[in-house]
Amino acid sequence: MMGGGGSRISWQHVRYQSLGLGPCSTVKLSSLMLLKPPSSSVTIFHRHRHRLQQQTTVSSSSLQSKSPGEVPIFSDSFSQPEDDHQLPCEGLSPVAGGIVALGKFDALHIGHRELAIEASKVGTPYLLSFVGMAEVLGWEPRAPIVAKCDRKRVLSSWAPSCGSAVPEEFQIKFATVRHLSARQFVEKLSKELGVRGVVAGENYRFGYKASGDASDLVRLCEEYGMGTYIIRSVMDKNQDPRNIDPSDLKDRGQVSSTRVRHALAEGDMKYVSELLGRQHRLIVMVKDQEGIFMTSSNCRVSAPKSDLLNLPPKDGLYENCSLFFGDENPVKCRVFIDSAHVHLDMDAPYLYNYDKFQDFEFLGIEFGEIGVA
Repeated sequence: MMGGGGSRISWQHVRYQSLGLGPCSTVKLSSLMLLKPPSSSVTIFHRHRHRLQQQTTVSSSSLQSKSPGEVPIFSDSFSQPEDDHQLPCEGLSPVAGGIVALGKFDALHIGHRELAIEASKVGTPYLLSFVGMAEVLGWEPRAPIVAKCDRKRVLSSWAPSCGSAVPEEFQIKFATVRHLSARQFVEKLSKELGVRGVVAGENYRFGYKASGDASDLVRLCEEYGMGTYIIRSVMDKNQDPRNIDPSDLKDRGQVSSTRVRHALAEGDMKYVSELLGRQHRLIVMVKDQEGIFMTSSNCRVSAPKSDLLNLPPKDGLYENCSLFFGDENPVKCRVFIDSAHVHLDMDAPYLYNYDKFQDFEFLGIEFGEIGVA
């Protein structure tokens, strides 16, 4: 068991190469083959706001990762990572002096965006979450809703609502905090990470076996001199019963990543867009172009589902979609998903230039609001 504040922290970085789709890991499309948010009422505990405003804020430039898209992962290791990244600000954690929003942030939906917006009102906004929960808790692995290489793009789209600040992501290895009590976790935020304040939803739970709730977070943060900002949940105005999990005791009708997954499983792309605050983008990894086939009138591209980097919607036909190639203008397409492949049909003379495909490592498929046919 790790004591709250008893161990030092070193930072490891997961490197992504920034492309037009967002920071994406460097790989070479495998077997490409042919064939508003609602305005949430905010409850803010101001106990330390005056103190926070008087403190010196670490500059955002000093807190950013060395390369675009790098996601620091906190661990208990004393050793520096092999790429020899230096700790910013003479040993301070990357989130030191910032305001961290707490959550899982799987879908980056409109509820998550509200947390980032509230954090940005007080200081430099960060999203702090945990990695490795599935492995530690024995959960079945599942595809993410947002591809890792596409998260930076999504967060950048929040900047206009966050005072022009792009929220940064920082992750803690779940195994290092799993057995921490609620108090030890808050102590870690204060003493090891040096954050100035935290933002959480009213249903947030933390500490060993989720022993702490929002009121505990407020009380403990006050003891450790941090501001606490608790916001009410962003509610799902649709309330489609197909997307409600009766076994989820935390489901009180709020927007959630679980609802996004259920909506994708139904192929209801209009509902998915409402929950996300944007259209769902599916990322396909490209490894070669030998399978591309074009005719004089159209182009069909097919890729196996094993090349998908995030969760696709239900099998079926989707009209009014857009295909993204790096920084090129999107191309209108129709998407057909079957049990093994994703097929894209395009009427686009632009694609006849075979050379344009050679530099692309990823394709982005953005779904319109027309659901599965």
